[in-house]
This record gives sequence, structure tokens and C-alpha cells, in this order.
Amino acid sequence: MKKNAKDEMDIFQMYYNYEEQLKKVKLYRALAINRGEKEKILTVKINVENDRIHEYLERQEIKNKASFVIPYIQKAVQDAYKRLIMPSIERELRSELTEKADNNAIHIFSENLRSLLLQPPLKGKMILGVDPAYRTGCKLAVIDTMGTMMEIDVIYPHQKFPGEKVSPERRNTAGRKVASAIKKYDIDIVAIGNGTASRETEQFIINVIKFVEKDMDKKVYYVIVNEAGASVYSASELAKKEFPDLAVEERSAVSIARRLQDPLSELVKIDPKSIGVGQYQHDVSQKNLSDSLDFVVETAVNKVGVNVNTASIQLLQYVAGLNKTQATNIVTYREKNGPFKNREEIKNVPRLGDKAYEQAIGFLRVLNSPNPFDKTGIHPESYDLALRLMKELKLSGDDIGNPIIKLKLMNTKLSTLADKLGAGLNTIEDIFDAFVAPLRDPRDDAPLPVLRSDILKLEDLTPGMELRGTVRNVVDFGAFVDCGVKDDGLVHISQLKTGFVKHPLDVVSVGEVVTVWVKDVDLKRHRLQLTMIKENAPFSQT
Repeated sequence: MKKNAKDEMDIFQMYYNYEEQLKKVKLYRALAINRGEKEKILTVKINVENDRIHEYLERQEIKNKASFVIPYIQKAVQDAYKRLIMPSIERELRSELTEKADNNAIHIFSENLRSLLLQPPLKGKMILGVDPAYRTGCKLAVIDTMGTMMEIDVIYPHQKFPGEKVSPERRNTAGRKVASAIKKYDIDIVAIGNGTASRETEQFIINVIKFVEKDMDKKVYYVIVNEAGASVYSASELAKKEFPDLAVEERSAVSIARRLQDPLSELVKIDPKSIGVGQYQHDVSQKNLSDSLDFVVETAVNKVGVNVNTASIQLLQYVAGLNKTQATNIVTYREKNGPFKNREEIKNVPRLGDKAYEQAIGFLRVLNSPNPFDKTGIHPESYDLALRLMKELKLSGDDIGNPIIKLKLMNTKLSTLADKLGAGLNTIEDIFDAFVAPLRDPRDDAPLPVLRSDILKLEDLTPGMELRGTVRNVVDFGAFVDCGVKDDGLVHISQLKTGFVKHPLDVVSVGEVVTVWVKDVDLKRHRLQLTMIKENAPFSQT
């Protein structure tokens, strides 16, 4: 630690007297040390055995050991090593270590972002988004099953400043507003942001839900949503254009609800670096990070496909073959002429050339088209092959998506069919998959978010308790899991599974729902240690 340096939060405490062989230094530690040095808290240097190096250099330079100039050569060697050679080698070694650490951090961030973007959407759900706050109140936003904002409101269930007592009237008024919205719009899920006042808002919402459920014939759940980046989006020009009449906090409530309903469509509106699912992302090469994250977003968007009649400019610009100008032109054309009736009509969009159309069209879906292939991932170039395949199997357009096609598949040898039609087996398999599930979303295979109906406190947890949680972040040394308490718990890499784990990403991913057991609770430091190995849980119980 540097003399007179101030590390008020003891963030770098473990590195004050840290020593480790260079080849054994963990990459995330290298980034932490670099940050400590940049903030003028740590002094970093590489220690070597100088005497051995001096002897080696002298053996290279001194050939005549009887010469009277040997003392001068020795001094010259030592001076050259101290002033020139050693600093150069140290810079090279640290640069090499930092480059490896940067690449590793970018890789982790990219994989976490990919998992976050591909979280399963909650389709067909009415959602009430809540952006918690004290002084400015909790903003409410109702969105319908298509993500359209239906209503905006604000409530004041908490103290506006330290020491204030909330009157029963004010709290009851807030409760009635939430209850009214839940009943009026038949809300399925309440999405609560995890920012300031989240804990108090969660308890408040639970009480309201329990009260409302007495008059409803269904269960209402809530989910804590990671609102990282929501404030960045809310203050952006995009948000202002989308919701010109709303305040920043109100836009944030809409974003929180939408990122639960369809994470991909909402998160593409935010700079990936602001989403916060990595480690030391602000310390690495920002250009390399941006390039990697943009590639991840584009891959995720194209893997899922895009409804061309509902997609935003931000979503469309990540479709292969399209840029921001072309995405803007698609939306402008749609607003002027109404929804696209088929894929062929997309060719009429200004400045959308043949090459761009050819590259992008396989990822663009037109769900209301009279051509059943337009709602699938089948490329128009393969439409003729798809028709011949349907004729061969005695199918009609109405059969697409019908379970009868699965029965046909069981009784059909696709390799023989491919040879008969003169097509590749992989192409036939892809077309058949599109016939079976034309609207298939790869995100549907992932488990849905953990829906909660009651609150847990850190004080409620005891070693051995079994919990269900959602992985919020994966780092080199483990994974952070949201189990419904205020602070995410850490599953150390050694507790992810029995046996050797090279990296946590080999076992878990962001958004994954996992079963964990409480290993240790530190109330003073607000730290929760978890394990995913049942036999490692103290007093393990189910």
C-alpha cells in the first residue's frame, strides 16, 4: 500500500501486502491490482533475484577474467540492467498479464450478456412495473401482453427523508392505487426494480398482493428485476422519443416491466457496458469490449428472430445485413403504410438493397402473412423446396405447427427424402423443424424466472436451508445468486459442483435458475455464502 494512501472502504485490503508468483496470479486479481495502482492506493512491482541475473549477464559480457576493466564492466552491466533492461522486462510482463486479464474479462462479460439476453420472455402476461424510490416516490407502469404502456402512476409508501414517519393515510392511499391497478388490468406479475428502496417496496407489494388475492381467482406473483442500465435508457434520447410526456423515473418503470416481459427487446436499447454483468469491464480496452458485446447482441437477436411488425429500430439494427439507417427506414415505412403484409413487401423499404434483403430476410418474421412460410425461419430462397417437401408429405399450409407433422416425421426417413428432392440433409431438417414449430423461440427451452409470493430476510436464513435462486452474475471466482434476500449470495467456484471446475461458466450462466443451500451467513458484513453441493451444506435439509 502506498504511503498516506486512503482506502476508506478497504476495497484493496487483501492486496496491501500481497505477494504471489507471477505465473500463479489469477487474471481477475491482476485487474484488481491494476485498478488499485491507478487509484494511487497500491504500489506494484515485480521482485526478482537480481544477483543471479547480474551473474548471468556478466558471464555473457566478460570473456577475459584477468582483464583490469572487469569492475567497470560489472558496474556497466548492473547499471544497464537497473535503468534499462529490468524496467523494460517488467513493463512487458505486466502488459502481457494485463492483456490476458482484459481478454478474459471481455470473454466473461460477453458470455454473461449472451445468457442475459437469451433469458426466457414471459409471453402473454400483464405486468406492473415498479421503480422504487424514497423522496420521489415509487413509479408504477402497467404494460399489456404486447409491451404497450397502459397506465402510469406514482405512490409514496415510504419515508421521503430520514426520520420521517409515513402516515397510515399516505400508505393506505399507495396500497389502494396498486390494488386498483392489479384488479383493473388483471395483473399477473409485479416487476420490482432492485435499486434504492427495493427492499421496503418488496414488503409493501407483498402486503398489497395478499390483500388483493382475497378478491381474485388467481395467484399474483412478483419478481425482483435487475434494473442495471434502466436509468441510462430512461435519460437517453431514445427514451425521450419513445415516451416524450413521461418523466425519467416513469420511463424507468416501463423499462423494468418490459425487461421482464421480453429481456432481449428491451436490453438492446441499452449500451451493453451499462448492463453490469461482468467484472472490471471499465478497466479493459473499451473498443475491444464494445466490438465483442456488439457481436454477442447481434448473435442473440439473429438466433431468436424478429417480428418485423413490432420490432424497434434498436432491435432491427442488430439483424444481420441491416444497419441503423435501414432499420429506421423499416420502422418509418411501417408507420406510414401499416404493418407489413408479407416478406415480399419488405423489398419496398427505401435504401434496402437486394444484398441486405437477402441477408436479413431469414431473420425477419411476418406473423400475419397469408404465406405460412413468412412466419418461420425458412429463407425465401428455400420456399420452393419447402413446397415440394409439403407436397411429398401431403401437407397443406394449415398443417404447419400442427402436431400431425411430428407423426409424419416419425415415419419419414429424411435422408431418403433429401436425396429424392436433391437437397442437403441439414436443409431438410431445418425446414422440417420450421414446419413442426414455426414460432419456436430458443429462449422457451430455458427455465422461467423464479416467481415469488413472500419475502426472505438475511436474518431468516440458517446454514443448510435450501433455496431457489437466479444467477445474476458469473465471475472468475464463482457466481452470485439472487435468492430473494436483499444481497446476492456467492457460490464460490469450489462449491459449484463436486470435482474440478475450470471456470464457473462451465457450470452456470446468467439467468439460470439453480437450487442452492446456505453455507454461511455474515449479518455484520451482509454476506451470504451458498453452495450448490448438497452434502457441503451444514445440517443439510430439504
